[in-house]
Amino acid sequence: MKSVRTQVVIIGAGPAGLLLGHLLGLNGVDTVIVETRSLDYVQHRVRAGVIEYGIANFLEESGVGSRMRAEGLVHHGIEFRLDGVSHRIALSELYEGRAITVYGQQEVVKDLITARVANGAPLHFDATVTSVSGHTTTTPSVVVTTSDGEIEIIGDYVIGCDGSHGVSSASVPSGALGRYDRVYPFSWLGILAEAPPATEELIYCRHPQGFALYSMRSPVLSRLYLGVSPEETLESWSDERIWEELTTRLATDRAASIAQGPIIERGITPMRSVVVAPMRYGRLFLAGDAAHIVPPTGAKGMNLALADVRLLAPALVASLHDHDERLLDSYSDESLRRVWRAEEFSTYMTQMLHPHPSDEFENGVQSARLRQVIDSEDTARALARNYVNLSSL
Repeated sequence: MKSVRTQVVIIGAGPAGLLLGHLLGLNGVDTVIVETRSLDYVQHRVRAGVIEYGIANFLEESGVGSRMRAEGLVHHGIEFRLDGVSHRIALSELYEGRAITVYGQQEVVKDLITARVANGAPLHFDATVTSVSGHTTTTPSVVVTTSDGEIEIIGDYVIGCDGSHGVSSASVPSGALGRYDRVYPFSWLGILAEAPPATEELIYCRHPQGFALYSMRSPVLSRLYLGVSPEETLESWSDERIWEELTTRLATDRAASIAQGPIIERGITPMRSVVVAPMRYGRLFLAGDAAHIVPPTGAKGMNLALADVRLLAPALVASLHDHDERLLDSYSDESLRRVWRAEEFSTYMTQMLHPHPSDEFENGVQSARLRQVIDSEDTARALARNYVNLSSL
């Protein structure tokens, strides 16, 4: 088996892993990134699309935000629809003139891959991690299987950015990390359609038949979601049924009909929250979905992952260059304060906007919360602050 020595081994070529590798490279730290999936899969999987104000600035300051600034859609508000009536939440007016940027996660990934390839840093796709070992030693290692055979990559640190079902967290001895989760009584049926958005801002809808979200990825691509039962399957949702349900839930007396077009991607995603704590075991550190999952209602998933990296990169640099581990020692606690805040906000948004299938008391309380956002400027201001910039607060 071939052996390779580096300073930091990064498992996972999503936004967190790629940005971490980029930042460490800028500071003279050698990294190797390994990814189980193919390059094509990673570049085209459609995930998050809302980038917070502070995270957008962070990407730009890191030298990988120029295309985001040129092509991203800047939004100054969002819309809530309740009982067929539209209510705009003026995010920028409510929160210091700041805005969100709609720019797909896959586009962020493409930009980061381009930067890494340009720098010539090691990046391996179709590389299956078979073991992570030596967590509590000074030379942890990762064994991967590639088309060229097995490779052992030895580093000073291993960073797990490989999602909630990845090998990083699974490699930790049982009981060393806590896992705290919540499963919600609904899922999202999401589609990507070749249809020009009929609105300039995201629309969140609470309807008696269920939740709906109208968002976009570009001037010619719309991203839409329906809240459905966890037992639903894609086979029971024809294109005609999807468009009919979206039209019904998003309808208002004043709104134009939503634009329809060919559905080029679809999937059903369970709604859940997960927090792994601490986000460290020995010299293995977790970031992004490997450490936390939030329901997408609050638009926090990718933002949290990149905020992890914003803390972790300088901590690794300080340790490797100056032998100062204080930032690494505080990484988990600092990150988890932000993570739990994002979990709270995401839970708040999720419960407020999704009718409960069987609890009418809960439905009454959550409808009242949504009306408070609509009717109270102070409540709307708090929501705007969390929606626009939570990961930087």
